[in-house]
Amino acid sequence: MRIDLEHRPALDLDTAEGVNEANIHVRLEGSVDWERVRALAPRVERFDIHFPKFADGRGFSIAARLREDIKFQGEVSASGHLIPDQARMLTRVGFDSVAPNSNPEDPAWKKGLTTFSEVYQPSNDRRSTALEKRTLAAKQALVDSLNKRLRGAPADEILREATRLFKGRIATLSSFGAEAGVSLHLVSQVAPDTPVLFLDTERHFDKTLKYRDQLSEHLGLTNIVNILPDADEAAEDDSDNRLWQRDTDACCDLRKVRPLDRALKGYDALITGRKRFHSATRMSLPPFELLDGVIRVNPLIDWDRDQVLSYFEEHDIPEHPMKAEGYPSIGCWPCTQPVAEGEDIRAGRWAGSEKTECGIHFSAKSKVA
Repeated sequence: MRIDLEHRPALDLDTAEGVNEANIHVRLEGSVDWERVRALAPRVERFDIHFPKFADGRGFSIAARLREDIKFQGEVSASGHLIPDQARMLTRVGFDSVAPNSNPEDPAWKKGLTTFSEVYQPSNDRRSTALEKRTLAAKQALVDSLNKRLRGAPADEILREATRLFKGRIATLSSFGAEAGVSLHLVSQVAPDTPVLFLDTERHFDKTLKYRDQLSEHLGLTNIVNILPDADEAAEDDSDNRLWQRDTDACCDLRKVRPLDRALKGYDALITGRKRFHSATRMSLPPFELLDGVIRVNPLIDWDRDQVLSYFEEHDIPEHPMKAEGYPSIGCWPCTQPVAEGEDIRAGRWAGSEKTECGIHFSAKSKVA
């Protein structure tokens, strides 16, 4: 949070509603009509929340609701009768700046923002709490230990250890794509009751959906969890069903990244089918990695293309029908093309762009906002 030394005046709610402009600054204080604020928010660049006296805590509640309920992403500024002791709480509920009536250049304001290095409760500033930091440190230590012990181990050994350690709190992620049969067969042999998370983007090829059902039945997988994008988010972000044409990153975020993030709230670990030979971005993959609090298990990282093909033949696993049509890697139909002989296995994914990954295997810090 910054100290605003040049605080600009803002419109009251009545005036703002009569102005047919975007990027306006609106002042709120006391009791707020939230339906009016919600309707106005898309045109607001900054909400200025006024504190008539420092003991009036309603301004904190207004800021929190703007962030949590309305999901306002613009600037939220505090002004009025505020004291430096409140600086830290202003930051935690979502304020970006403060313009106090008292001397804003008072060193106490800066001190109020930096006195404590740790937080103990979650809030709108999204800082990790002390407990979260300790939990992450313990998980990272476990990941380091597992990698030291199991790096280079056979895939089934890695899977057995992972399903033993995280029993009841582990799932496997599958796109039911060209190579999905390998990881799913291994899971069916090691822990057949493991939930299989399938991100139903509503943009899959019909052949992929049929293959999902066929392969699940063939392997005896009974715990397929179909994960759909949030209907309200889809209606708002992709009302014309053409988001994939305008912004592939935003489309993947809507239909893959956010749904998976929500689904993983109930798990400590996730099995993936990623392999190093797929792309340069996967060359350094370890067997275990910690990503946003969830341990990713990558038992197939050392496998090459010949091993994958041999495994299909050895275990008589049905293949995705589109492999024979020149699709060695299969995603959503708008962003997947056949691959020419000699091309990279993922050359048909988002062809013609620099995009190589959908984002589900990236940390939230690098995902689309």
